[in-house]
Amino acid sequence: MGQHDLVIRNADIVDGSGGERFAGDIAVDDGRITAVGTVDGTGRREVDADGRMVAPGFVDIHTHYDGQATWDTQLAPSSWHGVTTVVMGNCGVGFAPVYEHHRERLIQLMEGVEDIPGTALHEGLSWSWSSFPEYLDELDRRPRDIDLGAQVPHGALRLHVMGERGATQQPATPDDIAEMARLAAEAISAGALGFTTTRTVNHRTSLGEPTPTLQAEADELIGIATAIGELGTGVLQAVSDFTDLDGEIDLFRRMAAESGRPISVSIAQGPRLPDDWRHELDTFAEATAAGVTMRGQVGARAVGLMLGLEATLHPFMYSPAYRDIAHAPLAERVALMRDPDLRRRIIEGARVEDTKLGSLAIQRYKFIFRLGDPPDYEPDPATSVAATAEREGREPADVVYDWLLESDGRALLYQPALNWAGGNLDVVGEMLAHPASVPGLSDGGAHVGTICDVSFPTTLLQWWGRDRPRGRLPVETLIAKQCRMTAETVGLSDRGVLAPGKRADINIIDFDGLRLHAPEIVRDLPAGGVRLLQRADGYDHTFVAGVEIMANGESTGATPGRLVRGAR
Repeated sequence: MGQHDLVIRNADIVDGSGGERFAGDIAVDDGRITAVGTVDGTGRREVDADGRMVAPGFVDIHTHYDGQATWDTQLAPSSWHGVTTVVMGNCGVGFAPVYEHHRERLIQLMEGVEDIPGTALHEGLSWSWSSFPEYLDELDRRPRDIDLGAQVPHGALRLHVMGERGATQQPATPDDIAEMARLAAEAISAGALGFTTTRTVNHRTSLGEPTPTLQAEADELIGIATAIGELGTGVLQAVSDFTDLDGEIDLFRRMAAESGRPISVSIAQGPRLPDDWRHELDTFAEATAAGVTMRGQVGARAVGLMLGLEATLHPFMYSPAYRDIAHAPLAERVALMRDPDLRRRIIEGARVEDTKLGSLAIQRYKFIFRLGDPPDYEPDPATSVAATAEREGREPADVVYDWLLESDGRALLYQPALNWAGGNLDVVGEMLAHPASVPGLSDGGAHVGTICDVSFPTTLLQWWGRDRPRGRLPVETLIAKQCRMTAETVGLSDRGVLAPGKRADINIIDFDGLRLHAPEIVRDLPAGGVRLLQRADGYDHTFVAGVEIMANGESTGATPGRLVRGAR
């Protein structure tokens, strides 16, 4: 018997292994779990978890805190949702390696791909690095609330080595490939968790240019992956449109097979080919069974746009009459928009037919809903703008105009895009249950004015583990996927399970009290930049390395988080 740093008593333990929950205590010493089950002795601090579920800290493997992590000690809002480890550098975008004359291009790439204001990045980034190891050292110097892992991005790597040829998607020469491979291996040796790339036309710079990696050929990708494989550590991550479905899957399999390193790929259901995701995940499962580890990162709900007068997008943003008042303060704008004549001119200016604008998501009224508070992420199709307008004998633009003015113009509307072909989330449940899937795609730190999916971990537990009327999944499975399997996917074996010797990243959760709040717009980025934040109830305590960082939804101010260096 002795005294421990922390003892959690009377816990309903869901340990992350996937096994059944059990009652017991947990002891923590020096940032590690030292006992689970029966704990003798006392704790310098003891927490009574009676009636509470105790789970590992969540591991979010798909974020974009690459800029925020250099200026902020709190990686919110991820840390508000039980997340204790985030991994950034996804989708082939990031800020290292970099020459001084390429900094602006990397900002334009991040601004375009991830909707992070360029003004915030210009003011917030110190650029006190050039190489990727120097970037890691800069990250290591800043204390933060949760752990952070970084990956080396293909876009920055290609621009650094190839310059203008890389930016304009020119084929890489053998010398180019050799140098990119050398720098990628250097980054992994310094502690980068992996290498990431993107192959989607949806990823463009803020100037509308395609991402540098869009047309990278197989020899380039396999060459880089093979160099990483020679180190025996590091993971691979990719995004693709899968326009050549079997060809892209074969490319990713070759990257993993020839390097010996695991790969994870973003998977979502698109409206045009709504069943391709099944073939992708089934093929990944077959490859993994054959010894080539491939996993699909999937979301906990639809990937949806937030539309609002304070957000980046809304249905009237291109109307000339609206653009005339767009820069007025919100209260003044709302007052002006209530004028009947201006209302008529704004609505008329937004009626665009047979043009590119007319097909934008911001005018797809069949798929636009009130979000509400608490937010409804699986709305009844009968409540859409289009359905409401038909019932009321009105024009859809007239209905959505009223909705935008609700809550004094602060209302947010929801437009599910991916994972919504059937008008519900049935397909998401199938994805989450698939053996080749892991939860991901929250994009924490990104899409700050258009998407707020950082709350995916809370949706995973609340909706899929408790509230959904049909198709719920076992909480033990959900926790195992969000903790152990995500950690394994990025090569972190020291977390994700409540077991002796593991890192003491722990959530104490009021499972019955889990509740998401509606996202809200705040102006707290550098240069007064706007971002969407979302809070949740139900996280009583969150510990990182045995230190409490969140208590009842509020930060304790503690900063035990560190940079996680994979190879070290």
